[in-house]
Amino acid sequence: MDLSNLSASELRNLQEQVKRELKKRETHDLQKAKDEIFAIAQRVGLPLKDLIASNPRGKGGTVAARFRNPSDGAQQWTGRGRQPKWVKDWVDAGKSIDDLRI
Repeated sequence: MDLSNLSASELRNLQEQVKRELKKRETHDLQKAKDEIFAIAQRVGLPLKDLIASNPRGKGGTVAARFRNPSDGAQQWTGRGRQPKWVKDWVDAGKSIDDLRI
């Protein structure tokens, strides 16, 4: 398709049509994937909720703390996400984060 002969208005119209078609296809593809997953779960005799719950990458599990504040043992950090202030202060003071490991 040669777009160079289209006016700006025609290009914007085409852009909107593309957005609508992409949205429609994404919705269709998502429903198709859900249907396939449900069919597989039925074929192997698993309730879908059990299949989803057994996902090892799913959320909901707890992560053990890997670091503890030496001046307040109740303050712990898993090592994930943003560093707590007490960890940042420790490192900024030139101390090794390895000294905080549990």
